[in-house]
Amino acid sequence: MQLHLGEANLPDYLRRRGLLAPGERATVLPCGDGNINWVRRVRISGGDPPRDRSWIVKQARPALERFPQYQVSTERILFEQRYGEHARAFDREGVLPGVVAFDPEDRVRVLEDLGDAERLDRALARGEDVSSAAAALGAFLGRVHAGTRDPQLANAFANDAMRRLHGDHIFLLPLRSNDFPLAAAVATRARALRADAELVRIADAAYARYLEPRGALVHGDVQAGNVLLAPAGPKLVDAEIAHVGDPAFDLGTLVAHLLLPALARGEAERAFPAIEAAAGAYAGAHGPGAPQLADAARYAGLELLRRTIGAARVPAVEESGPALAVLAQAEAWIRRPPADLPSLRRA
Repeated sequence: MQLHLGEANLPDYLRRRGLLAPGERATVLPCGDGNINWVRRVRISGGDPPRDRSWIVKQARPALERFPQYQVSTERILFEQRYGEHARAFDREGVLPGVVAFDPEDRVRVLEDLGDAERLDRALARGEDVSSAAAALGAFLGRVHAGTRDPQLANAFANDAMRRLHGDHIFLLPLRSNDFPLAAAVATRARALRADAELVRIADAAYARYLEPRGALVHGDVQAGNVLLAPAGPKLVDAEIAHVGDPAFDLGTLVAHLLLPALARGEAERAFPAIEAAAGAYAGAHGPGAPQLADAARYAGLELLRRTIGAARVPAVEESGPALAVLAQAEAWIRRPPADLPSLRRA
């Protein structure tokens, strides 16, 4: 039976794991949204000599924390840990957070605390220039993808439950009948997109490609909410969807999130320095054999679609005008994905 951690028993758990020295005290605090896992911040004080420090503790449980109607294998945290073990060899930028301890039996990771580091999505919502962070992320992903093209690696990342749950939300749900609460004009447009047989066919083909267990080690969820802007550079967290698959998917997800807030504000041009920084750094770090930009752009279009008419909509598209603008861009990239950066900027 898995031990379920809580505010009351977490300090004793850390003590039993040898993470607290005699005389040290652990104060348990809330931390983040906790959509998938149980997550808490732990501040350590006391001891002789005193050495104050802080950690993030996350535990994977069968029911997702915010969406308990979804029951998913707790093995997802094993794949997250495994992703870090493989990707860290390519992490020249320090993108991965430090790991203090890992408990595979009770599905617990103890990580470095990044303190008040801002999430990338919040910086993008303010219109900040995030080109430096985007370049670091692009270089990291390019190096990981180039260095993990080992067919045998797929056996260690058979993360099908999480991959399919995530994939259904991206490729299927936005283009199938649903009861998502949308503004009238957006709902009308969503119905037209769902009725477009060619668009649905393209999305289904992209889903089939996403599910193929070949390519490279993919983080699987390079969304802006999973990037923290620490003083030393961006940190990429929450690799529960890590799998071996199409590397263009990671790059496409990042491009979509760099673009969406500016596009919703009618300022798409302001997003392209960061997009070009990410794509350029990715290509340079990956070297020969990098995925085609058109493939990444199609995935980006599908991510824009699901963030606008799917189950994971973002605040930037709450109003009809911004939502329709994002849907127009999404449809253009899904149907006719641009093949290079100048075309991406014009599309």
